[in-house]
Amino acid sequence: MAGKYPDRIRQLEPYDGRFDAYRLQASGAEVLFASYPAGTSIPAHRHDTDNYGVIIRGELILMMNGDTQHFGVGDWYHVPAGAEHAARFELETDEIEFWFVADKTN
Repeated sequence: MAGKYPDRIRQLEPYDGRFDAYRLQASGAEVLFASYPAGTSIPAHRHDTDNYGVIIRGELILMMNGDTQHFGVGDWYHVPAGAEHAARFELETDEIEFWFVADKTN
């Protein structure tokens, strides 16, 4: 299948239809289509989900592990479960977020 999807996304079930896609089942994951007004700031926090996201408008400024990274339209990011991170949105931003239940076997 085409696309520069992270390994975690490529592990999803292929969609059997007239186009290529990966199908996300509701069990064990949530998909959020999120919007952030310019100037939004999310303070440092942790969560139990393994998160991946793609920016579809604007820019995400992600602070994690002592680094600050900028993600623009089409860029994928990953926040592992338990990782402390913070975010800032200087532009109006939309993203699709995938919140996976963390694998407790590792």
